[in-house]
Amino acid sequence: MPNLETTKIAVIGLGYVGLPLAVEFSKKLPTVGFDIKTNRIAELSLGVDTTREVGSEELRQATDLQFTSSREMLRDCNVMIVAVPTPIDEFKRPDFHPLIGASEIVGSALKKGDVVIYESTVFPGATEEVCVPVLEKNSGLTYNRDFFCGYSPERINPGDAKHRLPDIVKITSGSTPETADFVDNLYKLIITAGTFRASSIRVAEAAKVIENTQRDVNIALINELALIFNLLGIDTMEVLEAAGTKWNFLPFQPGLVGGHCIGVDPYYLTHKAQQAGYHPEMILAGRRLNDDMGRYIASQVVKLMLKNRIHVAGSIILVMGLTFKENCPDLRNTGVVQIIRELESYGAVVEVHDPWVDREEAQSAYEVKMVDQPPTRRYDAVIAAVAHHQFTSMDPADLRSFCKENAVIYDVKHMLKDGIANASL
Repeated sequence: MPNLETTKIAVIGLGYVGLPLAVEFSKKLPTVGFDIKTNRIAELSLGVDTTREVGSEELRQATDLQFTSSREMLRDCNVMIVAVPTPIDEFKRPDFHPLIGASEIVGSALKKGDVVIYESTVFPGATEEVCVPVLEKNSGLTYNRDFFCGYSPERINPGDAKHRLPDIVKITSGSTPETADFVDNLYKLIITAGTFRASSIRVAEAAKVIENTQRDVNIALINELALIFNLLGIDTMEVLEAAGTKWNFLPFQPGLVGGHCIGVDPYYLTHKAQQAGYHPEMILAGRRLNDDMGRYIASQVVKLMLKNRIHVAGSIILVMGLTFKENCPDLRNTGVVQIIRELESYGAVVEVHDPWVDREEAQSAYEVKMVDQPPTRRYDAVIAAVAHHQFTSMDPADLRSFCKENAVIYDVKHMLKDGIANASL
C-alpha cells in the first residue's frame, strides 16, 4: 500500500463528480484525470468545463493534473478513484455497465499494493460483490492481499456554489483497517470540513444511498400534499410557510425530481432489499408519486387551457427550463421531459427555452425543440419549469410579451413575480 508521500492519483470519470475531485487532489498530489470520452479530454485540456463545476482559471492553475484517455498513463498511478455514473435501465433496475467498464480499465492497470476507491453511489455490498471480482479478473491479483479497496461516496451538488467539495464532510472506508486509515488520511488532504470514517465499506455504501432516498420520500410527501391542497383550493406554499414556523418542520417543497441522484439512487436500495426478500413499500410509493409529477403538471395545464377555450391540439406551448435543477446545465433524468411528452401526446407543439442548455445536447438526449429567444405573442401556454436566475428575475411584462391574449401561465416552482401565473404546483 502506498504512503501519502509516494501517492499518485488517477480519477476515472471526469464528470460532475470526478473533475472537481481531480482538481482538488492535484493541489496536493500528482494526479491523472482519465475519461473515455476524447472530446471531454480535449475541452478540459483547453481549460473548458461544460458542466460549469470548475472555472477556466482553476483548470489553468491545476498544473499537476494531466488529462488523458490513454489507459497506459494509469499504470504509473497507485491510487485509482472511480467516479462514474450509476444509472438505472428502462425497467428501473441498477445499470452497472459504466461501473463494470471502469473496473475493467482499472483492473488492467492494477499493480501489487495499489488502492482502488469507489465514489459512485451503489447499494450496500456492490463494491465487493460487483466491482472487486472484475478487478481480480482483469488484474490477476487477489483482493486484500495484492490490492485493496475503499469507498468514499460523492456528495457533489451540481450548480451549488456554496457547498463545494472541500466544504462537505466526506465519509471514508476501507477493506482493511490499514486501508481505511490510508483512505481517510488521503481525503483529509483536501476536505477542510473533515471526514467521517465508517466501520466498513458496506456501511459507507448504505449511508450514501439513504441520503438521497430520504430526500426522495420527503419530496414525495410534499408533492402528495400539493395534490391534495390543489383539490381543496388551498395555496400549498402558504401552507408550507405557515407550517415552517415550527422549529422542527422540514423545509421541503413540491416539484419535479430528476438528476443523477434523487430519482435514481432509491432504486439501487430497493433492488438490494428485494434481493434480500423484503418489498420496500414506502420508498417505491414515493418513487411512483415523484415519477408521475410531470404528467400531473401537464394535465393541470391542459385543464386550464380548456377553461380558457384554447384548443390544445395544434396549440404552441413554451416550457421555460429543461435542466433537472436551477442554475445548472445538467440534463440527466430531468423531469421536464415528461411534461413535454405528455403535452405532445395531446397534439400540442412544445418549444423549450433554457439559457443553461446546449442545443445539440438537448436534441441528442431528448429531441426537443429549443428556442434561443422566445418570439412575442406566440404561445397559448407558458410553463415556468426550472427556477434559473434568468427566469426568477424576469420582468412580468417581458413574460407576458410571449403570450397570446388568453394564454395560460403555469408556475411549477413558484418563481414568477407579481402573481402573473394562472396556477402553481
